[in-house]
Amino acid sequence: MFIDRAKIFVKSGEGGNGAISFRREKYVPLGGPDGGDGGRGGNVVLVADPNMTTLLDFTYQKKYIAERGGNGGGSKCYGKDGEDLIIKVPMGTVIKDFESDKIMADLSHADEKYIVARGGKGGKGNAKFATSTRQAPSFAEPGMPGEERYIGLELKLLADVGLLGFPNVGKSTLLSVVSKAQPKIANYHFTTIKPNLGVVSLNGIQSFVIADIPGIIEGAAEGVGLGLDFLRHIERTRVLIHVVDIASTEGRDPIEDFKKINEELKRYNVKLWDRPQIVAANKADMLYDESVFENFKAELGKLGYDKVYKISAATSMGVEALMKEAAQILSTIPITELEVSEEDRYIPEEKHFTYTIHKEDHLFIIEGTFVDRLLQSVNVRDADSLRYFHRVLKNKGIMDELMEMGIQDGDTVRLNDFEFEFLL
Repeated sequence: MFIDRAKIFVKSGEGGNGAISFRREKYVPLGGPDGGDGGRGGNVVLVADPNMTTLLDFTYQKKYIAERGGNGGGSKCYGKDGEDLIIKVPMGTVIKDFESDKIMADLSHADEKYIVARGGKGGKGNAKFATSTRQAPSFAEPGMPGEERYIGLELKLLADVGLLGFPNVGKSTLLSVVSKAQPKIANYHFTTIKPNLGVVSLNGIQSFVIADIPGIIEGAAEGVGLGLDFLRHIERTRVLIHVVDIASTEGRDPIEDFKKINEELKRYNVKLWDRPQIVAANKADMLYDESVFENFKAELGKLGYDKVYKISAATSMGVEALMKEAAQILSTIPITELEVSEEDRYIPEEKHFTYTIHKEDHLFIIEGTFVDRLLQSVNVRDADSLRYFHRVLKNKGIMDELMEMGIQDGDTVRLNDFEFEFLL
């Protein structure tokens, strides 16, 4: 089954906690603190795998959590770093932050990697807090939390040439003739409901990958039918082969069809509309009036399209010349990465521990992630730990901020469930 979109939840590992430990050995009565640091949490890493062709696996598993870092130990033993969680995705997968819909990465090369969630840093053990005046600290840092988010995965096929056109114009037949691909072929609309890839390999030309994109209809750029799903797969192509039914076997005007499809390309992405196009006037074996093709070619010439080939995918007439023209144009166009505008690019936010202070009579309440982390780091029942606690508040500028807010001697300061009396 071909699945080209998925939404998953990822969470990196939390950092291990620093250890509170003191050296206790025979003949070493005052060994001092020897608590080691916690290990780093595991990252969540996405890797492009050339052997994968679909996002089907992500319909069965939607939650991915990396390993937590090990806690520190005595004798200054550091905790073990958490193992990175490796998630394989097909080449051509675009990773998006689901909440903002911004593009985080485009994994278009084999084994290309992207860290989608970084593991939390390990906390410092109490050995790191020892100073000449604080020789036996009875506190340590907790590990930093890991990152977590929902991400969207979108597969955009890696093809050099894309076949586009209305349904039932013969794109799948053309693909089956020029490559070993075996797409489903039948005489009804939307026989092709998923993109198919094939490799064109002819004597005298460089092999290239060609994609049969399901039929595009009017309104596709606005999401009519499966338009947006189909159009996404031709974003990477360097050349487009626009297939039209020159014999009008379904009563449609090939010139109008050509104009409508190009209008949809322009609405979806003007760069697609500007991409080199070769026009394949298919089903020419069913054409009884040669002037129809000549008129069609003349009209397209007026629109600026001069590469028009009369072909029959069913009989292979003109197909080799068409493929050689595509190969020649490809040789003049360098391979480029998927372009992402600055407004569509995801910019990671720096992690900051924040706090807010608000006043209720003579009570000053401090809240936020900074408070949570600070209280996890200290032992409020230990004198040394409390001195460290007050020093952090002073260095952070919280004490100055409290004084600017008019705090007085005897007023109460509350941080979560912990309260203390303010003294100048």
